[in-house]
Amino acid sequence: MGGMTAEEVNDLRKAREEFLSQGIRPAGLVSDTIFRSWQRSAERGIGQDGKAPRCIPPSELVHRRDQSNTLLLRSQPVMENLYQEISGTSSMVLLADSAGVILHSIGDPVFVGQAQKVALKPGGIWSEGVTGTNAIGTALEEQLPVQVQSSEHFFDQHRFLSCSAAPIFDPRGAILGALDVSGDFRGHQPHTLALVRMSAQIIENQMFAAEFPDDIVLSFHLKPEFIGTLYEGIAVFSPQGDFIAANRSALQQFGRDRFRIIGETFSSLFRLSLPKLLEQARFRHQPVLKLQLQSGAELYGRVRPGLSPAPSPLLPPTTAPSRDIKSCPIGTPPPLLLHELESGDRTMQALLAKARKVIDHDITIMIQGETGTGKELLALALHQAGPRSNGPFVPINCASIPEGLIESELFGYQEGAFTGANRKGHVGKIREAHGGTLFLDEIGEMPLLLQARLLRVLQDRRVTPLGGTGSHQVDLAVICATNRLVRDIVAAGKFREDLYYRLNGLLLTLPGLRQREDKIPLARKILAALNRTDSEITLHPDVLRIFVQHPWPGNIRQMHNLLRTAVALLGERKEILIDDLVEDFLAQADLAAGPETDTDNDCGGTSLVDLEARHIAATLDRTGGNVSAAARQLGMGRTTLYRKLRSLPSPDGPSPAPGC
Repeated sequence: MGGMTAEEVNDLRKAREEFLSQGIRPAGLVSDTIFRSWQRSAERGIGQDGKAPRCIPPSELVHRRDQSNTLLLRSQPVMENLYQEISGTSSMVLLADSAGVILHSIGDPVFVGQAQKVALKPGGIWSEGVTGTNAIGTALEEQLPVQVQSSEHFFDQHRFLSCSAAPIFDPRGAILGALDVSGDFRGHQPHTLALVRMSAQIIENQMFAAEFPDDIVLSFHLKPEFIGTLYEGIAVFSPQGDFIAANRSALQQFGRDRFRIIGETFSSLFRLSLPKLLEQARFRHQPVLKLQLQSGAELYGRVRPGLSPAPSPLLPPTTAPSRDIKSCPIGTPPPLLLHELESGDRTMQALLAKARKVIDHDITIMIQGETGTGKELLALALHQAGPRSNGPFVPINCASIPEGLIESELFGYQEGAFTGANRKGHVGKIREAHGGTLFLDEIGEMPLLLQARLLRVLQDRRVTPLGGTGSHQVDLAVICATNRLVRDIVAAGKFREDLYYRLNGLLLTLPGLRQREDKIPLARKILAALNRTDSEITLHPDVLRIFVQHPWPGNIRQMHNLLRTAVALLGERKEILIDDLVEDFLAQADLAAGPETDTDNDCGGTSLVDLEARHIAATLDRTGGNVSAAARQLGMGRTTLYRKLRSLPSPDGPSPAPGC
């Protein structure tokens, strides 16, 4: 039904009363779905006690939210976007679990108070078995999208409502809950049910990658431009080719329902073997491949191999063929391989191993670390190792662009969009990154007003420039970075929680240089990159000692700048001495060493292991043997310090050789 007239509302109310009193079906007034629901509600004796709909206790609501945590996390950003579409219409968006209990709601303040009077709020029970015919309960019962208007509701006190709900299924076809938009029936919009259905499908689609990390996920559609959108089909297969799961669009394209597809394999659905598909995908970056169903229908698809070994695994990043710098597109920096970031530090090795496992799975990565730890270098290496390496790498620092310009810089603008705009317009960083990677540095500094718009772009993969009416589809990977704890910014209300969860697919925390075990190999690697001569530049043992002990507040950036200056001061010499190091760095070194560390009595031939043992001993002295305090001063974890204490030689070992 569309908007209802007062006469239609009265006719519907009379018809429902006649059904309840005499069992008469109103001819042509209600759909089969509504009538079946009325019958079920009557047979259950709902409403005979005259009591209003019930609510569960707050403690049980907390428990139910915990049980549906994944559903809540996936749904909240979608609910925010849906609410933006219907805001100002005296409506609200609600999420219920599979039992019809409302878990979360967002609504217009003018309507929320009225809705709460009938338990249309978190904790309210809207299953059909408790509340009779209603959109949430009936959608769960029928397992179909349902719209219930005015007196179609079983309870007369709900006649002021117009409700549209769609069930949400998990990838294996089990019902997780329902998404609903409820509002005053007088403000009913005819497109509301379609919006709810689309939003429910977005939630379902988002669950596939997280649900099946070890399996092969195939995205496909009749038209290649629909891959990566709401309308794509998603099917999951085991590495052996057995069918596991599919979304609604995939089932429709296969011409199967959830029951008739059980037992199928990749080869029984497609005219291609799974190993052959993976072999084709292996040699193309983010490929869109032509596929053919057994029926003969042609599709376009994109494959995401799982983490477990498959019949034809992709080459690991560390053994991928090297790329010619000249062949990289404009906007793409020279290749930087992930293994080039390894210098022997175990924390970095574990971090890069984790990154390699997700690089081909379109999982958004958040890099966290202090200023100067190499966040952009890591982002670049991840781009070069990923499926979009042939595309551009587009960095943008959210902290360095004035707040008034960041929107136009990110999203672009049409000609004449604002005073001072470029006459030809500007495509914006997001569209520049199409086919490649967008790197959002210092994401925590992005203005709050722009975060909702960025979230929509990330979900829809479409961007609309300022002053424009049309949108542009974008295919890109997103890596963001921050030197702050984004959780703290979220708690302070300065960063949207839904955007945080959308961006934080995998968190990689870079260690500070003072915490790394590879300071010397890293310094030698930087020296090699800075060296413009044919002979090797070395570091004097006194310099090595300072490098091991230094707190490095500026991290790798500080080391790079320090060595660049030192190389410039060398002249004809090939060894960097203490005199080549800048004064403020040496002042930091003196402060870090403390008054009890006698730098003048150290022998140039003393090993770095011995020097580290002495440094640890001196620190323990200063802290009175307090291991926790010493670990903090040394910039390492307490477990690491205990391990070093067991493995390092005694600082009171052999006396220095004569002449030191």
